Amino acid sequence: MANRNIAWTVGAASLFVLALMQHGSAAGNADLTFSQAVRLPGISLDAGTYIFEVANPNTRGNVVRVLSRDRKRAYFLGFTNPIAKPRGLSSDAMISLGESGPGAAPPITAWWPAGEETGREFIYSDR
Repeated sequence: MANRNIAWTVGAASLFVLALMQHGSAAGNADLTFSQAVRLPGISLDAGTYIFEVANPNTRGNVVRVLSRDRKRAYFLGFTNPIAKPRGLSSDAMISLGESGPGAAPPITAWWPAGEETGREFIYSDR
């Protein structure tokens, strides 16, 4: 069942992500552009471009920061878990989305920096 959910979320991700490209020279950074709203733990992000980056790359790399395109606003800073990129997932796929109710923004469940096989799984509370 988990593999089916991953396949569904990866397929859904392609509907919501318009453009994905590596940003800057630092590994673990990416500009991600979404055509519709998405969610991260504790926040909803409107359609637009956001910078995703590993905030502590010289240590465990378990903290992800999400910033506005101009880097003037931080939207998210949170702990994540390492997650391997599922076999068969396109090499250019950078996110997976979870399920959501009608009209609700889907949650981003994981992010894989470009060219990396290990990504970051976002931690959502069950509250």
